[in-house]
Amino acid sequence: MLSVTDLHKSYQVGRTRYEVLRGVSLEVRKGEFVAVMGPSGSGKTTLLNCISCYLPADRGEITLGGQSLAQLDEDALARVRNRQLGFVFQDFLLLDGLTVRENILLPAILGGQVSGQTEARADQLCDVFGIAAIAAKYPAEISGGEKQRTAVARALINQPLLILADEPTGNLDSKSSRAVIDAFGQARDALGATICMVTHDSFAASFCDRVVILRDGVVRQTLARGGGGRSAFQDRLLDAIRAMSEA
Repeated sequence: MLSVTDLHKSYQVGRTRYEVLRGVSLEVRKGEFVAVMGPSGSGKTTLLNCISCYLPADRGEITLGGQSLAQLDEDALARVRNRQLGFVFQDFLLLDGLTVRENILLPAILGGQVSGQTEARADQLCDVFGIAAIAAKYPAEISGGEKQRTAVARALINQPLLILADEPTGNLDSKSSRAVIDAFGQARDALGATICMVTHDSFAASFCDRVVILRDGVVRQTLARGGGGRSAFQDRLLDAIRAMSEA
């Protein structure tokens, strides 16, 4: 579904050049829930911004659904972002003047794709994520966890190939964080969604199928959850991070 090959990205500040991504390669298969994890400054958000083509990479290749994104012009990239990518952000980015249901429909509205089928999908998403009872409420009237589940539903309205989530639990308490992670799991299991989540949180990452660990702009390790259970996977993640920090 997503393939990133030998990706490099640097920034020029005055006379100094900072290399943020140094040959990153990774894959996310269809129906997978994958986390990219690492300390602050490891290049996680830069990687996400390159995948979405909001930042141009210096070199390397990104393909989504078999299509090379570097070959697309701005109009084509805008269509990819609207129809093939779904986004979930740390700060929700819901519009206060729209109801929960209207916020969910927003990408379809902006893309001129609202139909009876789209409306029915919005209702289905409200049911899947347990927010049907608040569908007519406004963001100021709902909790942080409900806002983030609304954001997950909004990311899915156009049935994208891939959801990109940037620290989606960063502003939430533990209960709301669990509700959001469960929503991603439901999206994968019930709707076949493919998710790539950037996080520094080992608890959130432990619910994923695989975790790619970045440090200093390089993929240091990739861990698969396997059959040991979530808690055991979190322990393995913490051990891997601890070992890297001591190296």
